[in-house]
Amino acid sequence: MHMADALLSPAVGAAMCAVSIGALAHSTAQIKKDDLCEKKIPVMAVAGAFVFAAQMINFTIPATGSSGHIGGGILLAALLGGFPALLPIAAVLIIQCLFFADGGLLALGCNIFNMGVIPCLIVYPLIFRPIVRKGMTSRNIAVASIVSVVVSLQLGAFCVVLETLLSGITELPFSRFALMMMPIHLAIGLVEGIVTAAILGFVHSMRPEILESVDNRTRIGADVSMKKVLVTLAVITLVVGGLLSIFASVYPDGLEWSMEKVAGTTELEAQGGVFDSAAAIQESTAFMPDYDYASAGEDGSATGASVAGIVGSAMTLLLAGAAGLVISKAKGRKGKAQATV
Repeated sequence: MHMADALLSPAVGAAMCAVSIGALAHSTAQIKKDDLCEKKIPVMAVAGAFVFAAQMINFTIPATGSSGHIGGGILLAALLGGFPALLPIAAVLIIQCLFFADGGLLALGCNIFNMGVIPCLIVYPLIFRPIVRKGMTSRNIAVASIVSVVVSLQLGAFCVVLETLLSGITELPFSRFALMMMPIHLAIGLVEGIVTAAILGFVHSMRPEILESVDNRTRIGADVSMKKVLVTLAVITLVVGGLLSIFASVYPDGLEWSMEKVAGTTELEAQGGVFDSAAAIQESTAFMPDYDYASAGEDGSATGASVAGIVGSAMTLLLAGAAGLVISKAKGRKGKAQATV
């Protein structure tokens, strides 16, 4: 559901960029107030890398000619908490945009809001947490995961439609576009919800303290080893990004499919100074556009997707981990300064 620049007006793109920056700033401030346990920093890094890799795996939606991929917002929020989760999902989207030309630069604020702010800051606290508060059981985790992901994707899909409406994109009439976007993302949401439930159930069986510490807002004890979970997630990330990405569905994703049904094309044209400048910046920064070598040509390469999956996952791991570490250190320095006053 990565929006391209052609789906937005500069005004809407700039406004949503400001909203997403505000959400990230607020999340950072909240993380500084609350405990970001040092044991959660490697989880933030590895889980962010996994989401990058997993987003490369488009799965086919049967009988539709469409495909979808996981967003990962609810998964990260369940592992880290809503505010900390927004940082790695934003890292994923920024890296995808700048270095792989996935999603428009002007649309980056919309993509962070639709795929990050909605699941992490709205759906997770309002739907996921109330369900698992009844008991951190396998059943409640599964129900919370599926319901939360479905609601997140429905809200995200509706926001895409609303953002195009406010941008005056006449090729995508509101009612017809919504009629396509909502059902296809319901199907995508069900698949992602099941995947999310399976992963969270697996993590909970291995190290229940991770999910329980988020739900109870407590720190993970110093005697709790995270090595097994981290190594397992890292191995899965390498397999998904380096191997399974080769077998991703060739069908258009839910957004592109909906656009084709309504406008007869998966891409709209956008011309003008702002759009040209944004495209020029992406062209200069994207060293593997469309997750392939820049010199691959129309036929593509045999190894491009695998290399892109591994490189992108590694970049996300470093960026998300560094962000968590910087915030944690800043909080520690602030606490020491207050203690000496």
